Parts: sequence; structure tokens; C-alpha cells
Amino acid sequence: MHLRTVLHRRFRTETGHEFVYVASSAAILGLDPLASSIVDAFAEPAGRDAEAWLADHPERADAETALHDLTDLGVIRPTDEAQAPRAQLPPMPFPISTLVLNVTNKCNLSCTYCYEYGDDRLTAGKGSEGTGKARMSDDTARQSIDFLLRNAGDRPQVSITFFGGETLLNFPAIRAAVLYAEERGAVHRKRVHYSLTTNATLLTDEVVDFLTTHRFGITVSIDGDASQQDRHRTFRGGSGSFATIAPRIQHLVAQNKAKKGRALGARVTLTAGAAPVRETYDFLTKELGFDEVGFAPVTAGLGRTYALGEQGYEKLLREFGELAEDYVAAAVSGQSHGFANLGDLLRELHQGINKAHPCGAGLGLLGVSTEGELGLCHRFVESKSHAVGDVTNGIDEGVRTAFLTKAHVDQKTDCTQCFARPLCAGGCYHEAHVRYGDATRANLHYCEWIRGFVDLGLSTYARILTQNPKFFARFESS
Repeated sequence: MHLRTVLHRRFRTETGHEFVYVASSAAILGLDPLASSIVDAFAEPAGRDAEAWLADHPERADAETALHDLTDLGVIRPTDEAQAPRAQLPPMPFPISTLVLNVTNKCNLSCTYCYEYGDDRLTAGKGSEGTGKARMSDDTARQSIDFLLRNAGDRPQVSITFFGGETLLNFPAIRAAVLYAEERGAVHRKRVHYSLTTNATLLTDEVVDFLTTHRFGITVSIDGDASQQDRHRTFRGGSGSFATIAPRIQHLVAQNKAKKGRALGARVTLTAGAAPVRETYDFLTKELGFDEVGFAPVTAGLGRTYALGEQGYEKLLREFGELAEDYVAAAVSGQSHGFANLGDLLRELHQGINKAHPCGAGLGLLGVSTEGELGLCHRFVESKSHAVGDVTNGIDEGVRTAFLTKAHVDQKTDCTQCFARPLCAGGCYHEAHVRYGDATRANLHYCEWIRGFVDLGLSTYARILTQNPKFFARFESS
């Protein structure tokens, strides 16, 4: 029988422990020297005759057992084996777990790189003028809650995320939605979780008290210290925003800790010329008090001065590697670390996540515009061409299913031979739309970045696993 290895990625620690990541199953397996030699032997594209190889092996009995085990584990398979049937969509209509309410399309900042109001916006609005209604009405917010609870199926808990524009410009709708969700959630016997993204300019005492009392998961969009924040995140008049937000963030941190609230996160948009990642992380956690920091390479069309080119991505990967060293040191000693990108990747690796779609957009997650239109996610609301219904009449299941079918990773031939496909599945729909005019296309412009980051995650996982495997228990209950 001719056998060959399936799509995989080999990696090892500096202490010599070797592993293999199997793309078809998203499994991570340790390799002893014999198993490693077998993977080497059967890595030929045309495969190899198993019996002939075993006949020449000096330790045939052990080699035969190891080869059998690797075959059973799916690392090595017959060369003439038909590919497994394509993964189908889950039973539709798929229940909604998260609804993102864009409660306003206005913003009091004028960030250079903003995907919603900048050069890469999908709507026809100009600057922060937006389109449609400026703010979601309380009635639409409540209708959105009813829609979520009607379409959540048997899920015991659901999530509501508030977004904008600058979300807190419409705090009344947020308050109305939360109070109504608590009332209706009790009737439907569902627990409702809340989260919110804000630029922190409007974190008044009243707002902070409400958010912390209702245990919001809060993410602040901030790019670092004053020099970094004020490069791109300015008020419409051109003045920087750091001096305004810093004391408000410190007040939020204090109040949240006093009420033992959920972890506070910072979201950093990384642009050309940004400060080193580790420097920004240290400032946001040690100086401002954030619990977690997530870094997002800027979403930008070609030719933007702030865009990250190929060299920018290479530099970013090196800087992620530097911050990963701190993560490993913390994990080995049993401590948490707030590098959110790496933490999320390690969780997915540990849980064996194998994605058919890059995210929950259009599946378990939908966005709601100020007027109640349903979009694939918050980035697509008001874009019209990506609408999938509205909160009054419900989801257009034909449109939804057609999109998800076309967006399935198995439809993206560019992803076929990529070992990172279980974790990426082609990448962000919105960025694909911005770059290629087709939300279902693979994000080929950052494939090398994704593969490099997954390699970093795999090596980090192996290092922690060999030194403190108990660390990963935190990922087994979520």
C-alpha cells in the first residue's frame, strides 16, 4: 500500500521536543524519534510503498506499530484515498448567539484609518456624517433584543455587543436595550451578556457606573501613549484625543476593579510607523491598567500611507515574537498574560478548532444598523449589498445560506494547501471586500503573515506544554 503524509506543519522546541500539527483534524501530536523518521519517510508527494519501507527497516516490529498509529491518527494516509466529503453547513436556520447593535453611525473622532468613515468605508457617507438614521431609537434597540431572543434557539445564554461610530454617543439606547434585555431574558430563561467598544471620550461617571454595574465586557480603542494615540486618533478639528481619554480610562479601571468586573481590553490598530508592540503593551497594561491588549493590523486598501506593507508585516511578526517571550515566561510560572492575540490562538490550538468559516459573521453573529437592518456583521451594516434581513421581519435565510455556502473554506481553492486553514479559513470578509470586491475571497495579501503568526502560536504552545502543561486547563472550560 502506498502511503503519504497529509497536510501538516512540523515544529519543535529549543529542547528538542518535536510535534506535528495536522491540518485535516487540527490535532497537535508529539513525535518521538521513530515517529519523526516515519513522517520524514512518507512526506514524498507521490507517497511510498509501506511494505517495502518496512522491509528495509532494522526495527520492523516497532516501525510497523508506529506507522499503524500514525495512520490511525490521520497523519499518514493512503495516496489513493478519496478526500473526505466537504463539511456541510450546520442545520439551518442556525441559532444566533451574538447580536452587534450599531447604535449610532456618528463619531466624535476622525481617525485616519477608520474602516467605517475613512477611505475604505462601504457606505456612501462622508467623514463622520454616516448614512441612514444617526442613532438607533430605543424602540429599534428593543426590537433587536426581541429578534435575538426569538432566534437564539436553545442557547442558554446570548450576547449583545454595542458598537458605533462612537458607541456612547447613544447611551440612552444602550441603557434601554440592557434594561429590556434583562426583563425579556428572564422570561425566555436566557442569560444575557453585554459588551461594548468605545473610544473612551464619553466615559462619564454615570456611564462608567452603569457599565460596571451590568458587568459589561469593555474594549477601548486606543493606540498607545500620547505620541501613538494622537498620530491617527484625533478629534474632527485635528487635536489629539489622548489627554481627554487617559483620566477617563483610569477612572474606569478603578471602578471596574472595585466591582470585580470583567477583564478590560484595549484594541490597538497597528499602522506603518507605530511604536514597538511590546512597548505599547507595557504602557497600556502597566501605566493605564488594562487587563488585555489585542493588536489589529490596519484594514486598508492599497496605497494608503498608513498601510502595512510586506516589510511592515515582517516587522510586526518579529515584535509579536518578542511579546510572546513574556507570555511564555508568565505561563511557565502559572500566571496569566494579557497578549490577547496569542491567548486566543493558543486557546483555539488547544481546543482543536477547525473552522469552516473565518468567524461567526452571518452564522451565529449578525450586525444591526441604526435602522434595524441585519448585516453579516457590524462592519457590513448599512452596506445594503450585504444585508440579510431586518429585526422586524427576520433573516432572509436564502441570502444567508447562499453567502455561507460560497464563503465556506472548502470553496476557497487558494486555501487548499495551507496548513493554517483550520484557524484562518480565508480571513476577514470585510477586508476581502475592501481588497478584492468580494467578501468570500481569501485574503491572499496577508497569507504569509497568518502562517507566520500560526507558526509562532505552535512554537509557543509547544514550549508551554513541555514546561507547564497545567497552564492550558484554563482553556478547557470555555
